[in-house]
Amino acid sequence: MEFHGSRRRLVRSTGFFFDHPGGRRKTLQRLTAPRGRAQSTVTTEGGQGVTSDRGTGGPSPQSREGAILSRLGKRTIVLIGMMGAGKSSIGRRLATRLGLPFVDADDEIERAANMSIPEIFERHGEPYFRDGERRVIERLLEDGPQVLATGGGAFMNEETRANIARGGISIWLNAEFEVLMNRVRRRSHRPLLRNPDPEGVMKRLLAERNPVYAGADLELRSRDVPHEVVIDDLLKLLDEHLASREAAD
Repeated sequence: MEFHGSRRRLVRSTGFFFDHPGGRRKTLQRLTAPRGRAQSTVTTEGGQGVTSDRGTGGPSPQSREGAILSRLGKRTIVLIGMMGAGKSSIGRRLATRLGLPFVDADDEIERAANMSIPEIFERHGEPYFRDGERRVIERLLEDGPQVLATGGGAFMNEETRANIARGGISIWLNAEFEVLMNRVRRRSHRPLLRNPDPEGVMKRLLAERNPVYAGADLELRSRDVPHEVVIDDLLKLLDEHLASREAAD
């Protein structure tokens, strides 16, 4: 695959490469594909897809959502927290309410690698994955405004935290141990929980990560209530935070 001009330089400096049999290398498709209008789609309870994209109206300037957008500028809303905290499901709905694109960093990595994250861990190891994750998030932060969901370990990287502080607003979705375990038990793809003692692993990760997550700009309790309740709480939190920052400036 050939890259030209600025795209070649961009891929060389920030691309997330994976080695494949036969010497082929696949890079993050998002870095090289033509930029169209990003979209976010959420399936409603009735099964109907609701899609929003940049440049098609959006919230009224007089609404809470409109006030958030006007103050947000080009920054990215970055959701952080443990696996099972609801970053992707909440992120999609938040993006729809705000009329912004939604991006899941883990999905971008899997498409680039043409393999699942558990497969990446198995073949390349966690340090390799984390280094690529850092570079992917750094690149994605250039595309704001948007809503970005990150993997549970992403915020543990000091450089990633600094990049998010420069180009985004970080929101910690903080869920209790029991809530997290109830959610992650429904899925078997979590590489860090493929362990004889998943509850012990979860407790250890919480002890390691929560003090770092606490450095986020905002914190919202992730609890088992309807998604729209969480979104309303999140919008209120964002609105108050951005208004206070604007007043301070």
